Amino acid sequence: MFLKKMNGKRIVKLPDGSVMSCADLPAPDTRRWTAARKLAVVRGVAHGLMEKEAALERYGLSEAEFLEWVKGAGAGGLSGLRATIRKKTDTTDD
Repeated sequence: MFLKKMNGKRIVKLPDGSVMSCADLPAPDTRRWTAARKLAVVRGVAHGLMEKEAALERYGLSEAEFLEWVKGAGAGGLSGLRATIRKKTDTTDD
């Protein structure tokens, strides 16, 4: 078995005691972003599994898009990252 050489940490311990590894991150070619995948990227960056710049490059994200994910995760966790819920609340604000 061969392991891909990576810079940085391979595993981090989250505040709830669980462990997150590079295997928990979405694939670099991900095109369909579910709330769980977005949360995995946000947690990976927040807890030092990968640098923000590396995440932006790996997933082809803009800084603004990533910051929206961070804001959504902070406001409502997994449910704060669901696009359908966000769209519904955006239309009711008018």
